[in-house]
Amino acid sequence: MAQIVTICITSLRSYIEMKYRRFGHTGIDMSALGFGMMRLPLVATGDKVDEAASERMLCDAIAQGLNYVDSAYLYHNGESEIITGNILRRNNLRNKVYLATKAPVVIINSGDDFDRILNDQLKKLQTDHIDFYLLHCLTGKFWKEKVLPFGLLDRMRSAQKAGKVTHLGFSFHDNFAAFKEIIDAVPFWDFCQIQMNYYDTDAQAGLQGLRYAGQKGLGVVIMEPLRGGFLANNVPTEILDIFHDANPEKSHIEWALDFLWDMPEVSVVLSGMGSDQMVRDNVTYAGRSSVGMLTEADKAVIDKVKKRYREFPTVPCTGCGYCMPCPTGIPIPHSFAYYNDVLLGMDKKDRQGMYGLWASMMGAPASKCVACRKCEAKCPQHIKISEELKKVVEMFE
Repeated sequence: MAQIVTICITSLRSYIEMKYRRFGHTGIDMSALGFGMMRLPLVATGDKVDEAASERMLCDAIAQGLNYVDSAYLYHNGESEIITGNILRRNNLRNKVYLATKAPVVIINSGDDFDRILNDQLKKLQTDHIDFYLLHCLTGKFWKEKVLPFGLLDRMRSAQKAGKVTHLGFSFHDNFAAFKEIIDAVPFWDFCQIQMNYYDTDAQAGLQGLRYAGQKGLGVVIMEPLRGGFLANNVPTEILDIFHDANPEKSHIEWALDFLWDMPEVSVVLSGMGSDQMVRDNVTYAGRSSVGMLTEADKAVIDKVKKRYREFPTVPCTGCGYCMPCPTGIPIPHSFAYYNDVLLGMDKKDRQGMYGLWASMMGAPASKCVACRKCEAKCPQHIKISEELKKVVEMFE
């Protein structure tokens, strides 16, 4: 593993210096870019995380000044925390980063569940404390039916007093009213994690929530800055042309990230990086970032792109995979991804072939949906999956 660290440190010389931002009232200076451990590269068979590639990427990012690493109990079917712990231990990097992970509220049904899972997380991460600990994927429903009746706030405070966790927060997937209720109810929140990108400014907590959290002094971690790859991959030529005409030297991805870094309330932007090139690019973009970096002309370009994107009737799936596994074996995120690809101008025959391949590997095409709606109860985007799958059937079957 020493070779990996050496490679990372050597590569540092070729990058722009990392920028740091104050993390709410904690006073911590956090790297503008955080490493999300949710979308790690997979081995060729697609059924397991490529730990060697993940290690190389994370080490390189840390060597370049990144200091926020975000995992969760449920990411990669439980593999994420194990791999994160392995990488940090093997490379003596635990004290170089702020480590964040999350309590999986969706599977917690008692206060004792919370304590048991936290202790398990500490073992998997191979650490005696977690710097930033979140209640994962909060909604108004989970707040009322799990957090409050199970006493999870008291459990968090007890864990904090015991030194198992340092800063307390929550990640969120509901509307602004629920977001405000959760923030106002708890005086000890240090931070929150919300979905934000230039397409989703009015969705979930939205810009209104971002600004409210900032006013309350909370650090704000941004997830889905590229909407699960929607704003980065298979982008229509006309969208790319709008960005290129405005600035030929700037990629569409940098435009998307700059939209977030421009805002003073944003503390750190998470990226689920899946390749060495993504790490190199995103660290470079972070090094060029600053609050107030966008001109009014720049903002007009982004508004123009957003308006054009809204004209495509795509399914708002970010590919998070929380809906999986499907009881009948439908590869739900892949089905929506290929459906969206066609709507955005990609070759239908090619996408139909990929759709069929994944359906055969996972077990069933979209037409096998029985409308059990188990997936819909778990979807952070609140998509009516059973209804949207009918459109996939119409396009591909």
